[in-house]
Amino acid sequence: MLEPVNQADVVVVGAGIAGLSAAHRLTSAGVRTAVLEAAPCVGGRMSTEKVDGFRLDRIGQLLFTSYPELRLTPGLDALVLRTFAPGVVLHHDGRLHRVGAPAGAGSARGALNAVRALAAAPRVTGMPRTTGMPRATGTPRTTAVPRSTGIPRGTGGPATRPGARVLDIGAPLRLRALLGRLATTPVERLLARPELPADQALTARGTPARTVDGFLRPLLAALLCDPELTTSSRCADLALRSFAGGRMCVPEGGAEALPELLAAALPPGTVHTGVRVTSVSTTSVTTAEHGEIRCRAVLLATDARAAAELLPGLRVPDFHPVTVVHHTTDEPPATGAALLLDADRGGPVAHTAVVSRVDPSRAPAGRALISSTVLGTPPEGVDTAVRMHLSRLYGTSTHRWETLAVHHTPEAVPAMRPPHDLRRPVRLLAGLYVCGDHRDTSTVQGALHSAHRAASAILTDLGTGSMNRAEPLPTTRKAA
Repeated sequence: MLEPVNQADVVVVGAGIAGLSAAHRLTSAGVRTAVLEAAPCVGGRMSTEKVDGFRLDRIGQLLFTSYPELRLTPGLDALVLRTFAPGVVLHHDGRLHRVGAPAGAGSARGALNAVRALAAAPRVTGMPRTTGMPRATGTPRTTAVPRSTGIPRGTGGPATRPGARVLDIGAPLRLRALLGRLATTPVERLLARPELPADQALTARGTPARTVDGFLRPLLAALLCDPELTTSSRCADLALRSFAGGRMCVPEGGAEALPELLAAALPPGTVHTGVRVTSVSTTSVTTAEHGEIRCRAVLLATDARAAAELLPGLRVPDFHPVTVVHHTTDEPPATGAALLLDADRGGPVAHTAVVSRVDPSRAPAGRALISSTVLGTPPEGVDTAVRMHLSRLYGTSTHRWETLAVHHTPEAVPAMRPPHDLRRPVRLLAGLYVCGDHRDTSTVQGALHSAHRAASAILTDLGTGSMNRAEPLPTTRKAA
C-alpha cells in the first residue's frame, strides 16, 4: 500500500499500454515510478474477457507488424503476433475476392516485382483470384499462422458456387502501385500533403471510384474505425502505409497480452490497481484510498475524458463507437485466416474474421471463434442483425452459431478529424505531462509513441538524460 509521503519520483496515472510503457522507460533510467490504476486490473481498453476457454477482445483493434513502436518499446520483447492471411478478402456483389497487399515491401523494386508477378499470373475462371503476396519478413517476434491459399470451393455459399466473378486485374494493379508507393514514401512527405477528410481526399486525388468503393473505403473504415471516413487524410495515409508495409496481426492470447507483458516487466510493487486518483498537481496526486502522494512529476496516461476530469481545459475529442460480437461454432466458414470486409455495406458488420484461425489460443480445441466488428451506433437487436449479415458474407447458415459476448464501447477510438495534430504536446508544464492515443494517432502505435515522447520529456526535465530530443519547455501554459 502506498504511504502519503514522498513515495516516487514520478506518478503515472493509468495502467493502459501508454502508462505502462512510459513507466518501463522511466524505471529503466533509474527513476522511481508508481503506476496508479483505478480499475482492478491493467490494460484499459485493451482488455480480454475469458468465457469457457475463449479469449474475447473488447475492442479488437488491428495491429500491424510494421508498427515501429512494437519493436522499440522495452518490455515487449516476448510479444508474439499472429498474422492474418496477406491482404484482405472483399465481399462484393455476392462474391468473395482476395486482394493482396505488397506486405513487407522494403523497396520500390519489391513493389514493382509484385506488380509484374500479378500481371503475368494466368486468369482462373470459376473461382476467386488469389493475389496475396509472400508473408512479410524481418519481424522476429512474429509467429505466422499457415498461409491461406484462397477461398476453398464448396457448396452453400455465393462465393463458392461455379461461375463466381473474378476480380478485374486492373484494380489490383492500380492498388499495388498505390500501396507500393505508400510503403516507400517517408512519413514526413505524407504529413506534408494537404489535409482533407479522408473521403474527400480519395476523390480529389483522382483515384478511380471502383478502387475507392471496392477496396479503399471498406479497408480504411476497418483500420480507422470510421465508417464515414471523416478522419484526416494524413492519418488515413499513415494507416494505408502500415497496411502496405506490413501484415495485419493480433497479439497471441488476446489484446491483454500487451499490457500484461509491460506490467510484468516492471519492478515488483510499481503497479497499484484499485487506486482512484481524484486530483493532480506538478508535485503530487491525491487518491481516494491513500490521500496525498508526493512526487517530482505526474504523468496522466488515462483516456482523454478521464484526463480532462483531472485537468479541466484539456481537449476531449469526439469518439468512434465500436461494437464487437463474438460467435462460436464447430463448423467454421472456409475463409482461412483472412480479414473479410463488406465492400457493399450490406449490413452492420464492417469486418469479420475466424479469429481462431489466426490465433488458435483464443478458442478451445474443436471450436471456432468468429469475431465481427460493427462501427458506429449499433442497430437494435444487434446480434440478430449481425447473424443475418454474416450468413450472407460467409455464405453459410449462422442459425446454430452460439453468441459468446457482445461488447459495445461508446468511446472506443478518439476521432482524428482534420485539422488533426499528430504530435499534441505531452508536456503541459514542467512536472505535469500527458500521453495516450488522444495525443498522437488513435492506434496502439500512437499510444506507445506518445508514451515514448512523454518519458523522454520527463527524463530531460528531471535531469536524468534524454532518450530522444524532448519538446521545449513552454514559457506559459499552452492550451491543451
